[in-house]
Amino acid sequence: KHSQARNLLKKAGEKIPIELLNGIGLLHFEKGELEMAEQSFKEALGDGFWVSIIDGSVGSSVVNWSIQYRDQSFFQQLEEEGTPLELPWDKVTTLFNYARLFEELHDTVKASLFYRLIIFKYPDYIDTYLRLAAIAKEKNNLQLSIELIGDALKIDDKYPNALSMLGSLELQGDETWLTAKEHFREAKDASEGKDTYSMLQLGNWNYFAANRPEKKAPKFEATHREKAKELYSNVLKQHHGNMFAANGIGILYAEKAQWDIAKELFTQVHEAASGSIFVQMPDVWINLAHIYFAQGFFQQAVKMYQNCLRKFFYNTDATILLYLARTHYEAEQWQDCRKTLLRAIHLAPSNYLLRFNVGVSMQKFSASTLQKTKRTVDEVRATVSELQNAIRVFSLLSVASTYHSHGFDERKIETHIEYCKHLLDAAKVHRDAAEQAEQQNKQKMEVARQIALADEARRKAEEQRKAQLERRKQEDELKQVMQQEQHFERVKEQWKTSSNTPGKRKDRSKHEDEEGGGEKRRKKGGRRRKDQKTKAHYGEEEEDEYRDEPEAEDDYANTARSNDGGDSEKAPGHLLAAAGLEDSDAEEDDMGHPQSAIERKRRAWSESEDDEPVQRPVQPSAGENDLSD
Repeated sequence: KHSQARNLLKKAGEKIPIELLNGIGLLHFEKGELEMAEQSFKEALGDGFWVSIIDGSVGSSVVNWSIQYRDQSFFQQLEEEGTPLELPWDKVTTLFNYARLFEELHDTVKASLFYRLIIFKYPDYIDTYLRLAAIAKEKNNLQLSIELIGDALKIDDKYPNALSMLGSLELQGDETWLTAKEHFREAKDASEGKDTYSMLQLGNWNYFAANRPEKKAPKFEATHREKAKELYSNVLKQHHGNMFAANGIGILYAEKAQWDIAKELFTQVHEAASGSIFVQMPDVWINLAHIYFAQGFFQQAVKMYQNCLRKFFYNTDATILLYLARTHYEAEQWQDCRKTLLRAIHLAPSNYLLRFNVGVSMQKFSASTLQKTKRTVDEVRATVSELQNAIRVFSLLSVASTYHSHGFDERKIETHIEYCKHLLDAAKVHRDAAEQAEQQNKQKMEVARQIALADEARRKAEEQRKAQLERRKQEDELKQVMQQEQHFERVKEQWKTSSNTPGKRKDRSKHEDEEGGGEKRRKKGGRRRKDQKTKAHYGEEEEDEYRDEPEAEDDYANTARSNDGGDSEKAPGHLLAAAGLEDSDAEEDDMGHPQSAIERKRRAWSESEDDEPVQRPVQPSAGENDLSD
């Protein structure tokens, strides 16, 4: 609605009231929208001296003067120099809210300057004193905080917030905690019982009184706890959502070991506080972690302590680190316990309780390691080192206790030292035995490694030998295949060459037929001539056969194969032999040796001459007569 009103006023061109802008800024502030809230506050304030403070242009002396929260001479000096410090009354509330915004942004310098400007212009604005006291308290300057609250009470000695705040500061002191009760009662009476804060603080005082370390009767302790529970309940009756009162009741249930009820209350408070930017309750985180610890849920307790430490204390609170270390100790996480305690000692080096706990954690780690049935050499060595460190720590505490009182019993420390020395002697024996066993194991492992390497070398050599044999076998097979292919190519070329020569033998056969026909037409007196011609003819053919023996054999084989498929079985044997084969059907001579084609031809020719008749009756012709004449 505020935003709609502002938009309507802007459209109408009218000036937006400061109260409206201040309300819009507060709404953004409550939602955690700090940037939007700052814009609204700036728009509401307009121009003024605060702009110089925001921009940081008022000079370097601002930082120095801001430390002295009660000193107003800085602003007096600015007025003497002519710097305008006007602050209208209608802008005071907005400037106060802007200072609260700077507190949320952890810019306490600008926030304190705004508060001091308000005090300089309006000294009776009592809430500014309380805010400056709160800033001083955050910086652990309790004395300055009490003085600022005293300045506020000078303006109004019955102001409930100032009385309650003063009582809460006095409650933290060992000497002033009794007077805190009177201030809480005065605050409660001043508000006629309506101030829930003073009532809540009075309940805290009763709980604090019940848990004081002084000796007291059990009845006294129970009475204070019941009174605290009554006050917390009254606060919840007036304000059902008061998380601080619910947290107090949860603490009382936890004191009675009613873990489930306390855990439920702490969980509800934790959820409610997590959704508000105005409530910072690290106590409820710690209390919930304590419940987890008491129930034995150590892992959940560790997470809760760590989250609280990181969220609220930036990992710099030694007390919470002590809680965390104790959780690790109960969970038998000795090394984590030791590391956490060392972090705490780094933050609080003068806290001898932390050093004592470090020695105890080292001692416990060593004892638990020596009780193991199986332990490594490294664990035994770490045990010896931890025991030596524990003896040093306890010895330093024993020496320090002679000069200062730190709450330690010297005899108890001596007992720890003697026990650690006893464990150290036993640990050294175990260490020597473990080192000897480790050396033997190393030797055995080395022998086994050498054997494995030798086996591996033999295996690789055998694999290489087999691979080499296989490679040679493949090379031989490939070589044979190539030789066969080359031989086949040569035979193939011979076959191609022989396929082109059948015409020569055909012409020769025709010539023989012509001469044979001529012989028939010769006269009777031409017998000698015929014989001579026949012998000469056969002599020439024989010479041709000898010269062209390969060709004739190829011609004979090709001609026989082409003319008569059945005669292919009678092909010359030398062709089969040329191809690497043998002819089982080849004719053999009387001695069992195979006959060549030439020998068969010569035999056939001789038989034909023997069978030829001595005289052939031929018809005489004119041509023949002429030749005989």
